[in-house]
Amino acid sequence: MNKALDTYREYIKGKKLAVIGAGISNRPLLEWLYPMNPDITVFDMMKEEDERLRKIKDHFDKQEIQLTWITGDGYLDHLQGFDIIFRTPKMHLDLPQLIREKEKGAVISSEIALFAHLCPAPIYGITGSDGKSTTTTLISLILEAAGHKVFTGGNIGTPLIGRIGEVQAQDRVVLELSSFQLMDMEEEIDVAVITNVIPNHLDFHKDFDEYVEAKKNIFKYQGKDKILVLNAQDPMSVLFKRESKSELRLFNVRPTDRASAWREEGKLWLSYPAGSPPRYIMDETQVLLPGSFNLENLLAAASATAGDVPLSAVKEVGESFRGVPHRMELVGIHEGVRWFNSSVDSSPSRTIKTLSAFRERNESLILITGGQDKNSDYTGLGRAIARTSNRIIISGENAGQIESILKEESARAGVPYEDLSISRTDSYEEAVQLARTMAFPGDAVLFSPAGTSYDRYHHFEERGNHFRKMVEKLAE
Repeated sequence: MNKALDTYREYIKGKKLAVIGAGISNRPLLEWLYPMNPDITVFDMMKEEDERLRKIKDHFDKQEIQLTWITGDGYLDHLQGFDIIFRTPKMHLDLPQLIREKEKGAVISSEIALFAHLCPAPIYGITGSDGKSTTTTLISLILEAAGHKVFTGGNIGTPLIGRIGEVQAQDRVVLELSSFQLMDMEEEIDVAVITNVIPNHLDFHKDFDEYVEAKKNIFKYQGKDKILVLNAQDPMSVLFKRESKSELRLFNVRPTDRASAWREEGKLWLSYPAGSPPRYIMDETQVLLPGSFNLENLLAAASATAGDVPLSAVKEVGESFRGVPHRMELVGIHEGVRWFNSSVDSSPSRTIKTLSAFRERNESLILITGGQDKNSDYTGLGRAIARTSNRIIISGENAGQIESILKEESARAGVPYEDLSISRTDSYEEAVQLARTMAFPGDAVLFSPAGTSYDRYHHFEERGNHFRKMVEKLAE
């Protein structure tokens, strides 16, 4: 029995509801809310003639869900007189319309905040600038390998609000949480994991400080009986231990007075509970997923799940996990050339990490890169590219920034800029065809954009799926 859910069902009756944004996360929310209270107005910036909006409306019409719609220019000017307002994740909290309604007494919430509030099961929450999707998936798989029923969602997969009635107290919930989702999150997370914090999404956040403060919300409301897992090698997020009230666990460091997981002499180790002797997890060579950073993701997952699973579950997943879609995903082999999709690499730092994994394997690599800039720091990207590939194809709004950093840093990698084969294309279709002509059997082609997808797509999944389809067409 979920008392919080029963209470909310009563609370929401007769309330005037607004849902801002008809995107991926809010559509399941609308479907869940409607049977309890059909007085819902949807606000969206899409214009009435937008084909996407038409398809979304048709989707609801087929389910006989009759909603009030306010769309197009100035759509938020009509946001008045609502009791509860559910915002889309990527929406600034300081918009005058939101502030005005909050001052009048409206409750501002979101799909993920509501789910966390109603959830009866322990929640593992994972955030970070890099690695959060992989770590989220690893934790889910490890919990499942140990016999738990697991619900995985948040910024990954399908929003979970529609399944809240299925979640039982003995289950486990694993949520990937972005800075957008965390901005106004005030719910207590049972096990909070922060992989790292570096400048990211500065095209949205007003500055790095705002981004950092959003990330802190994952542990800010924890009590002493909850758990915070931090990366001891990350200079920013490790400082959060000074502000945390919860039990602290670490990864990437040998044990001191804290539970921790670490690498040593080609092996992975765990010390739990705090102060206990080291326990062997597995050899690094047994971990199927390539890249040192993925070893760190596995250490984070081992530290987070310690005490909730046997170590054998960590080893089982480490030996079998092939990665999640759009993250160094092998999408095809054609004429002896392997094609990898890493569309999730929406920042230079992510591309740098992905390149390191291919460099560790001594791959003969062709790189397709380029996307939309988000006020990122490109330092180190030129050196990483030059160390890993001398055949580079650039396509995207940030092409100039990528080429500029290559000119500046390639010599630091011991590679004269003139020795690099750099091509620019107007589209990814051209880039794929060009890579095909460059490649020889045994080569690998990597798609790692180092920028967001918003110059051409709605999200990185759409971009990655398009790349996969282009690769599949090569066999036709």
